[in-house]
Amino acid sequence: MHHFPLQTKSNTERIEEDLARARAAIRKAIVTKNFTSDRNEIYIPRGSVYRNPYAFHQSHIEMVKRFKIWAYKEGDLPMAHNGPTTYIYSIEGQFIFEMETRPSPFMAQHPDEAHAFFIPLSVSKITDYQFRPHHETFFHRLVRIFKDYIFVIADKYPYWNRSSGADHFMVSCHDWASRIERKNHKLYENFMKVLCNANTSEGFKPTRDVSIPEYNLKAFNLGPPRLGQPPDKRPILAFFAGAAHGDIRDILFKYWKDKDGEVQVYENLDKKKNYHGLMGQTKFCLCPSGSEVASPRVVEAMYAGCVPVLISDYYAVPFDDVLDWNKFSVQIPPKRIPEIKTILKGIPHKKYLKLQKRVMQVSRHFELNRPAKPFDVFHMVLHSVWLRRLNFRLPVAI
Repeated sequence: MHHFPLQTKSNTERIEEDLARARAAIRKAIVTKNFTSDRNEIYIPRGSVYRNPYAFHQSHIEMVKRFKIWAYKEGDLPMAHNGPTTYIYSIEGQFIFEMETRPSPFMAQHPDEAHAFFIPLSVSKITDYQFRPHHETFFHRLVRIFKDYIFVIADKYPYWNRSSGADHFMVSCHDWASRIERKNHKLYENFMKVLCNANTSEGFKPTRDVSIPEYNLKAFNLGPPRLGQPPDKRPILAFFAGAAHGDIRDILFKYWKDKDGEVQVYENLDKKKNYHGLMGQTKFCLCPSGSEVASPRVVEAMYAGCVPVLISDYYAVPFDDVLDWNKFSVQIPPKRIPEIKTILKGIPHKKYLKLQKRVMQVSRHFELNRPAKPFDVFHMVLHSVWLRRLNFRLPVAI
């Protein structure tokens, strides 16, 4: 009698079988228009704000149940395992600390069980410690720090090379994050960049990369104040206040700055006026791109219950895989800035009420919590990474 040794599955096979089960559950949810869960669901996505609420809900369930991420331990403070938690780059630090200091329930105990791998470098912190104004060598340093880190982990572990970086990701809100792949396009061809500056004219690829919302946080705050009024107590048609940087804002100021009582556009808001209070009294909050495509006003509008008006040419909006932005925002191309009042006045009141109600519904996906909660922005960011991980398979040796 022959005794054959038992064939044990490789880690890669186990990981891919796990993801195959997740894909099958999502397909079933789409067909049956129902979800399957082994726990009480705190929120059931429904309505037109979702491209497919059944697919999204089941995918979120599968992610919470299965998704494991390995954060590489290599790298030293202050440029690794660290990030800003205030000002406009704050989502970068908030994500790093949520992943690494809790630790997150998504954190893998060993890299062999991970579905995805997090590169814990902070472009903001590298900038803080390496940047010299008007010094051309800075971008070379930024590129080299990232490249050296990739070379270290690729040499030390098998994970980067087996996928050519396709199951690896970074998170950054800094304007210069997209520059890391300059001169190294081949190295980063599959690498997932999770960015606020989701600019399709600067190499951002929506099918590979992830767009995340920008937050302008003050110390000890996780979001702007909620000063939103009911729809019938919003006398201002449109509002914007912000600095004059970028071509789009130049055009906005040219046509609307200090010119209209209903379309209120300010470069320097009077200190006696409450910025968030004004948003809370406004129907449509203007969110023009500045020197970069993202703006914290999108999140501020959500918190104020104000319908965001996106004014940009190349902005890949956050969570576009699951959210239908046409159902809760208005998008105006920069060339139509002179027509802002006509466009917004042309939206019937009944349609505005629907848009505003959907903003209130979708705002839960833009809430920042520590610790993170299901369906909040941390989960939405991870879900975007999870979807991209579901979209490819690691090669399994036969």
